[in-house]
Amino acid sequence: MTNTRSAGWLVLFIGLAILSLSAAALLASDSSASGSLDRPSNGSWLRKVPDADRTRANPFADKPEAIAAGKILFGQNCAHCHGTDAEGRHRRPSLRSERVAQATDGELAWLLRNGSLAKGMPTWSSLPEPERWQIIAFLRSLPRDASTAPAPTHP
Repeated sequence: MTNTRSAGWLVLFIGLAILSLSAAALLASDSSASGSLDRPSNGSWLRKVPDADRTRANPFADKPEAIAAGKILFGQNCAHCHGTDAEGRHRRPSLRSERVAQATDGELAWLLRNGSLAKGMPTWSSLPEPERWQIIAFLRSLPRDASTAPAPTHP
């Protein structure tokens, strides 16, 4: 009976140790430097974008009616993960970040079409291409995060 009880405690202890190590690894990966290309919001998807897609131009760029339509589409399709303000939520990235601001419209269109399923970004290929471009036009109209915008220079 003592051996059975000891074995039970040993199994419980090992299980808790494994669980603790897994949680610590998850927390460490979530709090690692934002420059790491292994984080979901770190832009690792950019490596996959073909050159032909990178250079695509948004046919709706800077068009007020497209931006307004994109805002509605964003609310219907993107806000659940990225927040109605596009600042991110539930460990999903802000779309007002420097990384998004630096991505080309073609790169963003590629991401919307193909997603990054391993990183939690679904594919939006079922959304008609003009609507995806309108979402991008809306994102381009937003100011960047205060935390990611370059510091103002003083003369």
